[in-house]
Amino acid sequence: MKVKQIAIFLENKSGRLADISHTLAENAINIRALSLADTADFGILRLVVNDTNKAQQVLKENGFTVGITEVLVVEVPDKPGALDCILQVVRKAGLNVEYMYAFTKKSGESGMLLFRFDDQDAAVEVFQKAGCRLLSDDEVHAL
Repeated sequence: MKVKQIAIFLENKSGRLADISHTLAENAINIRALSLADTADFGILRLVVNDTNKAQQVLKENGFTVGITEVLVVEVPDKPGALDCILQVVRKAGLNVEYMYAFTKKSGESGMLLFRFDDQDAAVEVFQKAGCRLLSDDEVHAL
């Protein structure tokens, strides 16, 4: 029920993000979801791609610092209040969200909420008990 995500550390320098997108494009790697956060000195690009292992390999070969982490992907209806419904489950369970980002598969149909919790296993249990649909790595890669 956990999905592999690539975390890339990149210096805050013009063109670095384009270098990454170009490397992935040249290697036929499709980005499913992304999040970019920055500090004064560097950024953290988080990606869910269709081929995590290949992406990690080609990015490392091109000099990027790459790590693999796991996130939980919760499918929700693409409608007002869907995020709140999930966050109320999170709040009630006392889960701590380290970060999250989202994408919509098809407008008006379903959205995907990607979460990183300080206790991923506890979060899986909470979501399963609440009847939330967690997507697998294969399901996310097939989108």
